Amino acid sequence: MDLNELKVFLAVAAEQSFSRAANQLYRTQPAVSQTIQRLETDLGERLFDRSSKHAKLTEAGRVLEEYAVRLTRLAEETEGAVRELGDLRRGRVLIGANEAGVHALLPIIERFQADCPHIQIDVRRVANRQIPAEVLDGSLDFGVLTFDPGDRLLHSVRIGTDELVLLVPPRHRLAHRKQVSMADLTHERIIAHNDPSPARERVLRSFEQRHLPLDIQISLPSLDAIKRAVEMGLGAAVLPRRCAIAEIATRRLVAIRVAHLRWPRQLRLTCRATGERSRAAAGFLKSCREWSEEEERNKR
Repeated sequence: MDLNELKVFLAVAAEQSFSRAANQLYRTQPAVSQTIQRLETDLGERLFDRSSKHAKLTEAGRVLEEYAVRLTRLAEETEGAVRELGDLRRGRVLIGANEAGVHALLPIIERFQADCPHIQIDVRRVANRQIPAEVLDGSLDFGVLTFDPGDRLLHSVRIGTDELVLLVPPRHRLAHRKQVSMADLTHERIIAHNDPSPARERVLRSFEQRHLPLDIQISLPSLDAIKRAVEMGLGAAVLPRRCAIAEIATRRLVAIRVAHLRWPRQLRLTCRATGERSRAAAGFLKSCREWSEEEERNKR
């Protein structure tokens, strides 16, 4: 029993006639009769009452009709869903990023969604050090990294640059300065992320190496909470500039460079260099490359 046989069966059931079903299907009546006979042989049941003038369904035929309708509809839906994948009207892109990396993704997501509004974008919080392995094993389509993983099996597209800055409210005593020293920070109440990260550890180690104290008064679980706390005047924070673009642009926060603590870095969208890629993932990678090329042109 296959779908073509079920379609012939449904045509006969709808027309209540082998000859009319044959005309509808552009087949001969003997071919239609043979198809129904094969179905009846496979199922071991008569499907039509041939003693009546019209081809009426038997009890077994009515049961088969119910399931045949459902199966043919499901087959049509399946074909449509697969076509939608090819047309980028269905699909999902799975991306891993830490909290800071998400901010670099947003302009690319905006561009991609303008072209492919039906594709779902799922960005999951993943630590930087875990991203290469999860991209390679296929758990993620892409990952946002702040370092070159140095793996020939991975391909990266540069999506921006970033640097660490001191964030303070506009009324802060240092807000008028373009740059401060690490020693200047020893007199500040610092608000930090309570999630361990390579950047946090590197900052702490830099202060320790210079024998400078860092007064971390408040630890919070998110970048948004940290920025809000700084706006309220609860302290200052050392964060990637890109995390506070909106707040800096609207003068809710002021970004100040810290000598010996800037550490400019490249942000990279990383994916598998080879292997099968979904249509949605291939489309997102294309948008990312186009966005990156435009950014490079704008810098010239």
